[in-house]
Amino acid sequence: METYLSKVEHFSKVFNQTSKRHNSISLLRLLSIFFVLFMLFYYIKTNEIGYVVTAFLSFAGFLFLMRIHSKLSFKRELTKAILKINEDEISYLKREKLPFENGIEFNDFHHPYAYDLDIFGEHSLFQNLNRTATFIGKKTLADKLLSLSSNEIILENQEAIDELKRKIDWRQDFEALAIVSTDSKSSYDSLIHWISFKNNPLSKVLISLSIILPALFFGFVTAYFITSKAIFLSYATYIFIFNLIVLGRSFKRIQSEIAKADNIDKTIKHYSLLVQKIELEKFESKKLIALQKQLVSKNVSASSHLKQLSELFSRMDTISNLVTAIVFNGSFLFNLHVLKALLKWKDDYAHELENWINIIGEFEALNSLANLAFNNADFVFPEINTEYKIGFENLSHPLLNPATRVGNDTHFYPESFMILTGSNMSGKSTFLRSLGINMVLGGIGSVVCASKANIHPLPVLVSMRLSDSLADSESYFFAEIKRLKQIMDALEERPAFVLLDEILRGTNSDDKRNGTIEVVKKVIAKKAIGAIATHDIEVCLTTNEYPETLTNQCFEVEIKNNELHFDYKLRSGICKNKSATFLMQKMGVI
Repeated sequence: METYLSKVEHFSKVFNQTSKRHNSISLLRLLSIFFVLFMLFYYIKTNEIGYVVTAFLSFAGFLFLMRIHSKLSFKRELTKAILKINEDEISYLKREKLPFENGIEFNDFHHPYAYDLDIFGEHSLFQNLNRTATFIGKKTLADKLLSLSSNEIILENQEAIDELKRKIDWRQDFEALAIVSTDSKSSYDSLIHWISFKNNPLSKVLISLSIILPALFFGFVTAYFITSKAIFLSYATYIFIFNLIVLGRSFKRIQSEIAKADNIDKTIKHYSLLVQKIELEKFESKKLIALQKQLVSKNVSASSHLKQLSELFSRMDTISNLVTAIVFNGSFLFNLHVLKALLKWKDDYAHELENWINIIGEFEALNSLANLAFNNADFVFPEINTEYKIGFENLSHPLLNPATRVGNDTHFYPESFMILTGSNMSGKSTFLRSLGINMVLGGIGSVVCASKANIHPLPVLVSMRLSDSLADSESYFFAEIKRLKQIMDALEERPAFVLLDEILRGTNSDDKRNGTIEVVKKVIAKKAIGAIATHDIEVCLTTNEYPETLTNQCFEVEIKNNELHFDYKLRSGICKNKSATFLMQKMGVI
């Protein structure tokens, strides 16, 4: 918190200073234009050459001030973005608001755990983690949260995240650049469309004309100025018209190449700045160095290639300006030359462009996870094993208030599957979600909400909170059966970490009990690790049949001074106390 407060104080001063300079330059720029007009007026009035010289120098000053103004505008934008980044972090840590995008567009109700564990949506894991500002950054972070990485990648991510955690200035500069880019899905899609769109190469005749015709035009113009013979000017005029005809024949080709590419030059320019930020930084971790090395093609940095592409698209925009298009293309087929350069760039680098953009997304996703580690110094990177051992000390849910959350020690060895009992509101579901969320985080290389952790990364399969699939005309019960079938099918392929919460709620007690017992037997037969929460004591007795695999754990509730008291501490054994009857009597329900 102190770091963010200090940064807010610093960048508030920087922003005010930059704004003052920006406003001063704006005023000077305006005055310089008035001065140019004033000097030209006096030149017309007096015909003294000194006024023209002064006007010229004033105009040069105006252009110089324009450049300074542009740089100050960009610096002010960046400073404002960094200021907001730190203000948002302060508000977040104070739990005043959650000012980050929630990624609801990535939610998948058929995913093994996305909906059950609240990965996306309001107050979700994604919204708490997300510090991305580009579409590819959001998508990369979402993809990470929906999949399990290999052990090698997990360890590489841990090293990279640990390094980025300490680079808070670099992370915030990178995030600010991404914010001012105002990137969107449509911008990203436009660029991907351009990469994938394949056109036939320009004909040799057209390429030859693009060289010969401008050369003839300027040759005739030069001849006219040298000889003052009108015939050369006539020839130049014919060439000018013929150039426009040639361009007209190529107009559809140009339009097809830049279709759906509105403002794409600005998007690419900001991508180049983000890539340059990566290129110029010194990294130590294996993954970040490897990503950085991919940003070189043909001994030239990716940022330079991207700047070149941005400039080409910017030049191509001149075709939409009628006057500019006629003058430039009539004289030297400007847009045809730009098209040639654009097609050559695509041939040379299009196959690498998507990878460069993906690297931006990878850094944004890793920065988000590094921010989680920075904000939670008590979180740890789990040790990784290959022995199907999973254990946590002081495990809790990472989104709970650190001032009030209660941690628990739990392990899944030698017994690998837990039958969890407890009264309503005692903490069973929160504990299951804590297990699931931390297994997801551990499986992508992030820190986890525990003081110590040792895990064998496994796919996470959950049946906790299904909704009626009305669109598919499914009842809750049938949706749950389908989820259980999905879990069983996944377990056929490989062991997984399974979390089940009060399954088969849509049937009678005997059917539910027998079905639950059979589900437990089947998942442990398939070498699943995990836990099931239940209120049925007879389900707990299954541990007598499988004492080496199953264990009973519980959350108890106490009645103190005629009030329910939950301590949310995990205990061995079966829950003995009940809260439902007491609560209904207390509230006058029964």
